[in-house]
Amino acid sequence: MLDLEYLSQNDKGHLAINGYDAVELTSEFGTPLYVMNEETIRNACREYKKAIDKHYGGKGNVIFASKAMCCKEICRIMDSEKMGLDVVSGGELYTAIEAGFPASRIYFHGNNKSPEEIKMALEYGVGSIVVDNLDELEMINNFAINKNTKAQVLIRITPGIEVHTHDYVKTGQVDSKFGIPIENGEGINAIATVQRCKGIEFKGLHCHIGSQITEEEPFIRTAEVMMDFIKTIKDKLSITVRELNLGGGFGIRYTEKDKKVDYVNYISKVSEKIKSKARQLGVSVPYISIEPGRSIVGEAGLTLYQVGGVKAASKSKVYVSIDGGFTDNPRYALYKSEYTVINASKMNRIEDQKVTIAGKCCESGDIIQEDVMISPVNVGDVIAVLCTGAYNYSMASNYNRITKPAVVMIGKSGPRLIVKRQTLEELIQQDM
Repeated sequence: MLDLEYLSQNDKGHLAINGYDAVELTSEFGTPLYVMNEETIRNACREYKKAIDKHYGGKGNVIFASKAMCCKEICRIMDSEKMGLDVVSGGELYTAIEAGFPASRIYFHGNNKSPEEIKMALEYGVGSIVVDNLDELEMINNFAINKNTKAQVLIRITPGIEVHTHDYVKTGQVDSKFGIPIENGEGINAIATVQRCKGIEFKGLHCHIGSQITEEEPFIRTAEVMMDFIKTIKDKLSITVRELNLGGGFGIRYTEKDKKVDYVNYISKVSEKIKSKARQLGVSVPYISIEPGRSIVGEAGLTLYQVGGVKAASKSKVYVSIDGGFTDNPRYALYKSEYTVINASKMNRIEDQKVTIAGKCCESGDIIQEDVMISPVNVGDVIAVLCTGAYNYSMASNYNRITKPAVVMIGKSGPRLIVKRQTLEELIQQDM
């Protein structure tokens, strides 16, 4: 089993989550069930903040990328840990505000913010709007002037860095849908345009190169490219960039073969590059922000399912049918993402049965994991899929009119419900 400190086997041979029996949790809260471990989340926040403070002398910021996992309780945890919050839609922004998260610590992203969303951001007093393109910049400027205020903005720059990850989660290459490329002078022209906007206060630059990245070199190259661009801005426009947001994308372990990423080492190496480039180029080290999302909540969560059927389709293919599927975890269907799967009901048995975990949707592609070794499975057993804390709840859907699962957080006082299970009545409440 993947080595996660909050998981163990209890005396019943069941999976225990921070000491709480996984099978008993499903009896109390039902299945499918997302389970999060609060201590793991808080420890990750603190590790990042400590590293940023150490390597940037207190002149840095850690911003949780809420698209990884967004609900009111997660926002409250991030607030209590003094994190920033990255939102990418009016819905995420509204959730944060309703949870009491300070608008001044919110960064509003997105490549196609609607007029309504921009008005929301200005109305709430969002701390930073990350501008994706010049059309958006013009709209923000006009709204800010009409409101007799100045919008605080970062300009998203595409640094032209290729990374080894799935094509769908690459964002820093030249032809990305996100940001303004440095190449061909587009980047510097965008900053010059900002300079002429009366409703805009330019805070700095943002970049992001992708997700689930487990190498440090792309982050170091990105820092180098962005510092060179900061020098160009100073020389050509006499503007000092106050803040550099380096985005996120730090990978996590989904299986035993995935390497453990040393996030502190990443931060150390990138800070060394930024400081050395600043000395070399004769520019100031800007205030540094990073946006980890997956690496804060990913390994902190798992999903529990109940087995409804075990079917041998052939001599080499055994399907274990669960009561969830790609409605609560679409990542295998989208990316062929690998996961660790265990029989939470039989942790004391040898994993000697090869099975494919099949969801309940009316789609052949509704697979959670294919050909995994697991303890012998029977109807009624509880299956656990590990490291589903990021991009599972947040990507859940109602395909086939399947209701969304509940989310339970295990903290110091025990398990608590943080998102209720969707009911059939709630499923149809928008229908006319």
